[in-house]
Amino acid sequence: MKKLSAWLLASLLCMTGFSQNSQRPIAIIPEPVSLKTSEGSFVLTDAITLDAPNDKDLGLSIQLLTERLSKATGKKLTNISGSNATIGLKLNSTADAALGSEGYTLTVNQSGIRINANKPAGIYYGVQTLLQLMPKEIESSEPVNGVKWDIPFVQVTDYPRFGWRGIMFDVSRHFFSKQDVYRFIDNMSRYKLNLLHMHLTDDEGWRIEIKSLPKLTSIGAWNVKKEGYFGDMTPPAKDEPRNYGGFYTQDDIRDIVKYAQQRFINILPEIDVPGHSLATIAAYPELSCTPGADQYVVRSGEKIMNWGKSGFTAIVDNTLCPANEKVYEFLDKVVTEVAQLFPFEYIHMGGDECAKNFWEKSPQIKSMMQKEGLKTMEQVQSYFEKRLEKIVESKGKKFMGWDEILEGGLAPSAAVMSWRGMKGGIEAAKMKHDVVMSPSTFMYIDYMQGDPAIESRVYETLRLNKSYQFEPVPDGVDAKYIKGGQANLWTEQIFNMRYAEYMIWPRGFSLAETVWSPKEKKNWDNFYNKLGEHFKRFDIAEINYSPAVYEPIITVKKNNTDGKLSVELATEGKGVDIYYSFDNSFPDRFYPKYEKALQVPVDASQLKLVSYRGKEKVGRYITVSVEDLKKRAK
Repeated sequence: MKKLSAWLLASLLCMTGFSQNSQRPIAIIPEPVSLKTSEGSFVLTDAITLDAPNDKDLGLSIQLLTERLSKATGKKLTNISGSNATIGLKLNSTADAALGSEGYTLTVNQSGIRINANKPAGIYYGVQTLLQLMPKEIESSEPVNGVKWDIPFVQVTDYPRFGWRGIMFDVSRHFFSKQDVYRFIDNMSRYKLNLLHMHLTDDEGWRIEIKSLPKLTSIGAWNVKKEGYFGDMTPPAKDEPRNYGGFYTQDDIRDIVKYAQQRFINILPEIDVPGHSLATIAAYPELSCTPGADQYVVRSGEKIMNWGKSGFTAIVDNTLCPANEKVYEFLDKVVTEVAQLFPFEYIHMGGDECAKNFWEKSPQIKSMMQKEGLKTMEQVQSYFEKRLEKIVESKGKKFMGWDEILEGGLAPSAAVMSWRGMKGGIEAAKMKHDVVMSPSTFMYIDYMQGDPAIESRVYETLRLNKSYQFEPVPDGVDAKYIKGGQANLWTEQIFNMRYAEYMIWPRGFSLAETVWSPKEKKNWDNFYNKLGEHFKRFDIAEINYSPAVYEPIITVKKNNTDGKLSVELATEGKGVDIYYSFDNSFPDRFYPKYEKALQVPVDASQLKLVSYRGKEKVGRYITVSVEDLKKRAK
């Protein structure tokens, strides 16, 4: 009976992921393939030693360990050889087929810490997991006293589900410095994301130096600084200085690529054509089909498109002209230089949201259609994409575009990035084309993540729970054509790096777990319980994030009989209580707690809400006016 009780206790310890000694929850994101725990923990002494092979590709793993340990613990890490080292990093002499090129094993026991992998990337990811097992204070940039630097006894075997684990960073709508991109890369690598998609060109700016086309950056990289809501900003006056923006020199790009490669991250460059090209046309108006394009300027946030339920049209022609041979000469120059800067196998050439209303009026387009036997505007774009694919392939690269490139006929070898839901990706995969799933329904992390009363308003909301439901391989699709998944951060409303971080995290956690962890290991309740530990780490590391997952989801209903409003509140996860007031004061946990639908008092002007987990305030104050509640009821 005693043996059975001991076995049950050990089993419970493994299930809950707690070390008996530290009582600290094990909260690894993304969830590993296999995690086994046992009683006890290894405590770091003042003399930490490291045994690692003399491999240049392990340099960053060693540097990461050395810097994080020395900064936070104040302890010195010394390199030695042999099994007596505190931490051992070892590349397998005989490859473990299960681990592949990015997998690793991590063992922590009474003898110390050992990370094994087939390749340096696996060692790096093993180090990231090890850091997550340490006390949260490991994130500090200065020594922290009074911390027991213990690591629970674990045995981890881990490797990724997908090879493509990406985030798209739009550096065109607002320019982000090289140091900002470095920080973006560092934060991605914490969670084993390995693909940075850089959206380098759009209507608001051309961000990469092309030496054979200098006007792209002397003119196309600059606009007028505006603050407000994108698309509703006033058009700049002609005499307003165009000094807001910037671009990456080719040396900057080389530095960024090298920085990413050291962290086992590939960079996918995107040159978005034929639509989204106003910055290009402002620099080289002869690439447009439309008379008067020489008066066009780089967009600063003013309205240039009409959007409706039935589609969209351009107010100014922001498209390159598929009937103009100069366009293909231009693109050949661009792709030549881009291909030389980025070693990754793909170049993304956009293809999305191409307004065709100006093409419909163009004599050049009509003449080309007659010559080439094209019947529709979609076929015109397809003609353009197929010629562009040949240019890309002539530089030794593979061609990728958004799912609109399916319309009118897909280029022969094109890979598709599916953003308008999963439909385009399913269609392309069934045609035996490679696909990256990045559906707006789950992975557009520029969408609001909390209540509109507290968020910078955009046209959609994507809560964390919804993003966690993302499954890149739809039913009935051959998984071998699904390269992986990606989140997209468009930056129309994102003016700086702090706000970019706020929009990425924690939805970036859900992406990481979706594209790394086995499908069967995904569990919302487990994931939700891990969030708090990572928020604490981010607080110490001073990385911004959104607490919206703890804040109320507000639903308003109107009684058809008497017209009175009732307000229903919910949260995305368990264990959070919501407190409220209608008397204009700020509620805390001593105020009324939400138990059932609230009836809005006749004379109330606003509803204030706040969330607590136990005695800890975990949500922000949210104030919603009664007028706003009335609108929501409609």
